[in-house]
Amino acid sequence: MTTTSSSDKQLSLPFGAPQAGTRKKPAAGKAQSRSKRSAIREAATTAVPEPAPEVEPEASAEPAPPRKERSAAPRATAESMARQQRDISVSEFFAKNRHLLGFDNKRKALLMTVKEAVDNALDACEEAGHTPDLEITLRQVGEDRFRVIIRDNGPGIIKQQIPNIFGKLLYGSKFHRLKMSRGQQGIGISAAGMYGLLTTGKSVIITSRTSSKKQAHYYEIQIDTKKNAPNIVKEEVIDVDWPHGTQVEIELVGSYNKGRQSVDEYLEQTAIANPHARIAYTPPVGDRVVFDRGTKVMPVQTSEIRPHPYGVELGMLIKLLHETRSHWLSGFLQSEFCRVGPKVAEEICKTARLNPRAQPKRIARQEAEKLYEAIQNTKLMAPPTNCLSPIGAEQILTGLLKGVRAEFFTAATRPPGVYRGNPFQIEVGLGFGGDLGPDPRGDNGQEEADPAENGRRRKGKGKGNGNGARTVPTARVIRFANRVPLLYQQSACCIFKTILDLDWRRYGLSQSNGAVPQAPLVIMVHMASVWVPFTSESKEAIADYDEIRQEIKLALQECGRKLSAYLNRRRKQKYEGQRRGVFERYIKEVADACATIKRINREKLIHDLMAMAQKVTCRADETLDDHGRPIKAKPAESEFGENTVVVDRSAAPEESFSLTS
Repeated sequence: MTTTSSSDKQLSLPFGAPQAGTRKKPAAGKAQSRSKRSAIREAATTAVPEPAPEVEPEASAEPAPPRKERSAAPRATAESMARQQRDISVSEFFAKNRHLLGFDNKRKALLMTVKEAVDNALDACEEAGHTPDLEITLRQVGEDRFRVIIRDNGPGIIKQQIPNIFGKLLYGSKFHRLKMSRGQQGIGISAAGMYGLLTTGKSVIITSRTSSKKQAHYYEIQIDTKKNAPNIVKEEVIDVDWPHGTQVEIELVGSYNKGRQSVDEYLEQTAIANPHARIAYTPPVGDRVVFDRGTKVMPVQTSEIRPHPYGVELGMLIKLLHETRSHWLSGFLQSEFCRVGPKVAEEICKTARLNPRAQPKRIARQEAEKLYEAIQNTKLMAPPTNCLSPIGAEQILTGLLKGVRAEFFTAATRPPGVYRGNPFQIEVGLGFGGDLGPDPRGDNGQEEADPAENGRRRKGKGKGNGNGARTVPTARVIRFANRVPLLYQQSACCIFKTILDLDWRRYGLSQSNGAVPQAPLVIMVHMASVWVPFTSESKEAIADYDEIRQEIKLALQECGRKLSAYLNRRRKQKYEGQRRGVFERYIKEVADACATIKRINREKLIHDLMAMAQKVTCRADETLDDHGRPIKAKPAESEFGENTVVVDRSAAPEESFSLTS
């Protein structure tokens, strides 16, 4: 018979339960005694397991120490939460959220750095009236490290402004001005320098010279993200061999690749939208490339305008009322907004039932709301357009001819429009055929048997799929905002959505539902505005406003009609050429038979029959001038309209560069 020790019995019971037969301590209270009695009853009903054979322990077993419960963390109080709260600078915010500025991967970071520096350089040159001459160099200094060097021939930067421009976010002159410019936030180049500092620890190097009579200022600057202030590491005066301009050097962690969404593609598209600029580019791998200027005509100088009343919201209107220097409400409306004269100001005040001589600073919120509603219900002129500098249809054709090896070009510039009180202008250019690929549609809209009949094959385009079937080329979309290429977030852009919604089949092109047309086609769309509604701080896509979408649609339709006229003429010309071939094939046999039967002059008969065939199929002999018009026709009889160019690529010389495939 084996016995069970008291300690073993204790371990077999639930935690905290008393042993059977143990004397209970007197309860302190009624509730406490009730809980202990229930615990005893629970322990008594619990089955005791079969006891194990007795083993002589080496030492007396000690009971396990009670487990300590984890103490809960102290709850926060209003005072402790207040001690943790502090403000952060804009630099500190974007340093932790640099993806918002487009620096979310190595490849994109390299592109964004070049883009921001080139945009600033072009703006500076154009404002100073200098024909842009840019030198871009990318040097690989490590496995994933690159040094970006960009120099322009602009007016330079004065000494006092260099630290703030390159070492302080949201510092610049473009944010507060309503005029067309490439940069509009004051973040770009300073953010690129901040990214370089975060990834490599290297300072931004700036060399600027304002005149040939002065020495250049050399700075090494780092940005203090906690204070959003520049930290000058080095400053000196040096001699350089260029008369004026600015050179920026940034070392960063990046990745270089060719092809789509690369630095190479960005510079090629920049040359298309800025044909007045000369851009010399030295890549990390390969030879130096020069994009020569296609024209010496500079863009039209823009003027700053005041806000339009339709673009001001209620909260901003209340703020302007409290900050204005005008003593009367009528004067406030005329001085703070454009397109508001004395009569219009009186009409707005009358509609709002406000005294024109009321003091603006004493206008209550309810009265400001009535004033806002009166502005929206008053018919006003559109804002002035001297703040815009569109590329122009002729310059678009110049850029496309320089950068796209197509056979047909057309362009259109829409009249200025308005969204939220901001003026804007839409421009569209098309390039078709040539080296872009074969035409996927034949004379009757069916797939062609021979892809080489309608143009030479471009490398990487129109190849077969291995089963003898030909891959249909897809249209290429290139987007611009204020002459700046947009390479990312294409599907989220208003431009791309409008192209998808347009029915390209009515213009003779193949198109699947909800897709871009299947054709050897390049579609270029440019938006010029005093304030481009970008979807994010990285400025990669345009927001979808109904007014913008409508203008893009109208410009695309105008170019589509010209393309349709060209395709119809080309198909007719091809069809009549095939008819003539049939005539010429049997003319000699017909002449021989007729000469045998009637004994007539065979040579004269052949000549007459050839003349008749040529007359019937005369369209096959038409040649076009540089504007796509038949040479013998009058300019008013053109089939394609103005701003159209047709190029015979079979005899064209090699261009200096072509669009990246």
